[in-house]
Amino acid sequence: MNIDGTAWRTIWLEPGGCSVGVIDQTQLPHRFTTRSLRTCEDAAEAIRSMVVRGAPLIGVTGAYGLMLALQQDPGDAALEAAFDQLNSTRPTAVNLRWALERVRDRVAALPQAGRVEAAREEAEAIAEEDVAMCEAIGNHGLEIFRQLAAARPAERRDSPFQVLTHCNAGWLATVDWGTALAPIYKAHRAGLNIHVWVDETRPRNQGASLTAFELGREGVPHTVVVDNAGGHLMQHGLVDAVIVGTDRTTRTGDVCNKIGTYLKALAAHDNGVPFYVALPASTIDWTLSDGLTAIPIEARSAEEVTHIQGRICSGTAAGEIATVQLTPDGSAGFNPAFDVTPARLVTALITERGVAPASEAGLRGLYGGADQS
Repeated sequence: MNIDGTAWRTIWLEPGGCSVGVIDQTQLPHRFTTRSLRTCEDAAEAIRSMVVRGAPLIGVTGAYGLMLALQQDPGDAALEAAFDQLNSTRPTAVNLRWALERVRDRVAALPQAGRVEAAREEAEAIAEEDVAMCEAIGNHGLEIFRQLAAARPAERRDSPFQVLTHCNAGWLATVDWGTALAPIYKAHRAGLNIHVWVDETRPRNQGASLTAFELGREGVPHTVVVDNAGGHLMQHGLVDAVIVGTDRTTRTGDVCNKIGTYLKALAAHDNGVPFYVALPASTIDWTLSDGLTAIPIEARSAEEVTHIQGRICSGTAAGEIATVQLTPDGSAGFNPAFDVTPARLVTALITERGVAPASEAGLRGLYGGADQS
């Protein structure tokens, strides 16, 4: 996607193919910097600290992390140790284990001398597949947006098509295009008059910092709102559709996404606003049927709740990035990173294979009847 007219992906092999470059998302939106990952430990820390984040991108980074591990030691024990190290970094997103298993399965039966190149090829394949899947999601979502825009009352058809999204499910969360934002980019490039309400997405503010950054660089009209404003906007007819991503989706259509998604789904349901979830096949966990009881919810540091990062606007330190405390000394914080939205609140799932009801029958209608686990 575009940053000031230059095309970027979020992750790439650096010259020589022995290290991996990534955009450091902890510095956005105020600084655009990149980082080199040279070891498995570098990759694991990048995932853990959210230098890279978003379920699809986490998976691709994990795949490259195994390649980096095999460069250090191509043996079986080192492969398994690296697999466990990377898999433990973020427990909720299923894409990570999926990608790690693909690389491990590809190299396990090979002689040690051929493992690094095979891991590199598999990681690159996963990255390219992610781009293709996200663009396909964008195409399917564009058709939904067109239909919804055309179905509005005649007096509203000349006004912007209003979309609300939560967290960041754009190209920064994938290799390119994104999941929930891919239909928005497709719509904007196709000339649809579209405007995006961007949830700030506390506590890490991925909406205010990352989604707004993306949309601004692409030239998509958008407005940042506080997380609690979504219901108010829907009550007053200012939202035509809600679209979000997901870190893990059960075979029955329950979706696990950034904390606060469930509340948006409830508000959408109460106000008759369609609520869509965009996802690639790699995000479906075919082993799970009940998202509420079976999906592990990552609990992150309470400091993400009690403190906030931003750019100093005045004084001698103007322009510097600083972390400040929001809460009184001694106040505890609790920071579940995700929540589960039950399938009954989801209008439809938008995948690379098409649009399906949020149900086991709907998903198997797209992906076949055989167990995909």
